[in-house]
This record gives sequence, C-alpha cells and structure tokens, in this order.
Amino acid sequence: MPVEGLEPCVPERGSFAIDARSGKVGRVMGRVGPNVQLRPPGGGLEWDCPPDAVRPASPGVVLRARVTEINREGQLPR
Repeated sequence: MPVEGLEPCVPERGSFAIDARSGKVGRVMGRVGPNVQLRPPGGGLEWDCPPDAVRPASPGVVLRARVTEINREGQLPR
C-alpha cells in the first residue's frame, strides 16, 4: 500500500526487482503508462507490475538472477 504523498520506489532501469504479487524476480526494463515492466532473468516475455508492488531485490536474489542470465547466454548459439 503506497504511503500518502510519496511515490512508490521504483528501482532503476536494468536493476533486478521482485513483483510482490507473485514473488517473481525480473530485470526492470522501463515503464509503460503507470506500470513497471519486468523481464525474467535469462530472457522471456516482459510483464507489467504496478509500482506499489515492485520491491528491490536482495543481493542474494540479484546474484542468482545474474547466474541465470550468464548460464542462458552460454547456451545460446553463436
């Protein structure tokens, strides 16, 4: 629930965040209208998340997400 008079804290583009509604982790891709767009680590379809449901990812979550991306990049054909 947003605090009156304060904007929800939206992590900066390119950082990892958590969608508090589902617990899913995603990279912040930007904003579309009022929503924040998140993309799963390693790629996939972006989804919209209301700003008041976006939470910053902890360092451990960020590390796991980065490992997922690196592993995915290693599997892609060159």
